[in-house]
Amino acid sequence: MNCAPLAAILLDPSDLPALSDLEAESLRGSGFSVSHAPDDAVEGWAEVLRDGLTFDINGLAGGPAQTAPSVNAGVGISPAELDGLASLSLAPGPHLAGAQRLLPVIRVATNLLLDLARIGPAKAIAWLPAKLLIRVDLFERAVLPWLEGGPFPAPAFVALHGNAEVGLQSTGLNFFIEQEFLLQSAAPENAGQLPRVAIRLIDWLVAHGPISSPTEAVLAGTGAVLLEVDTGGRILARCD
Repeated sequence: MNCAPLAAILLDPSDLPALSDLEAESLRGSGFSVSHAPDDAVEGWAEVLRDGLTFDINGLAGGPAQTAPSVNAGVGISPAELDGLASLSLAPGPHLAGAQRLLPVIRVATNLLLDLARIGPAKAIAWLPAKLLIRVDLFERAVLPWLEGGPFPAPAFVALHGNAEVGLQSTGLNFFIEQEFLLQSAAPENAGQLPRVAIRLIDWLVAHGPISSPTEAVLAGTGAVLLEVDTGGRILARCD
């Protein structure tokens, strides 16, 4: 069973790597190797191996063009800037079916995205579960501390929508814990702090898992957030 793509790498069409570029990069000491590829490069795909896990790359130069990903939010780059860009998709290999949401798999996929983005060089990465587009340098800045043992890189994997009056709604958190949240502030004058609280809350939820009953999450630097679950399974989060 094939896994759905996790991410897409966006590049100028002239920078789209071919299979030979992937093979050359792997020989230069990058963290991946090409473990399988078709005899005919016009198929435009390859299987790559990193840290014992395989991933499928589609959209290589010389093969069929990949459809631009559907995104609803952008960090450092507007979704409108996708026009004219070429796309490479990254999907976990079939042996990872059912395990593609596990953080160890996501860590390896993240390292591989960084490897591949440097070949082009790429302009942006789309994290597909959140329909989120993020400029490559900002993606790297967000994920590197996490890969070195730091907090979960919420800006790279979860989109936040809304405004100070209504609150902030997450998109993409359900990929990790099968729930999204709506975060609101009990004090309107503190609504400007919601983005900071949301980032800390995402880290807390990824570490603790889904919520099934009223819970108080104590977040470092931002205080306590009351978590409840509505009838649809969404987390309702309220802070002071």
